[in-house]
Amino acid sequence: MHLSEIDYGQAQPIDSYGPGFFRIAGQVLTGAVVVTRTGARVWQGYDDPLPLLALAGQVDVLFVGTGTRIAHLPGDLRTALEDAGLGVEIMDSPAACRTYNVLLSEGRRIAAALLPVD
Repeated sequence: MHLSEIDYGQAQPIDSYGPGFFRIAGQVLTGAVVVTRTGARVWQGYDDPLPLLALAGQVDVLFVGTGTRIAHLPGDLRTALEDAGLGVEIMDSPAACRTYNVLLSEGRRIAAALLPVD
């Protein structure tokens, strides 16, 4: 078996996560975050839709990591994101991190909005 190191180029992968934090491209951010191929920023969660809506036209799919367990998005938030033309995929945050990194390595136009795990 031959293993290869993944080359993300200039993109910003999610290196790791833990209770209350995410490590993205070597930088530790606490709390919820929004991650794109160009960087990451702190996010205020479901009550802060503007950073997510700003992704419209820039990404094809937004992965929303709902923390330790999968949960439904507030209906008004999901409607606003879909009305803006964003494809939305809901999963727990660990799955969202893994999926984001795989598709990022393929050069896909994606972003992730992640709530921290406990």
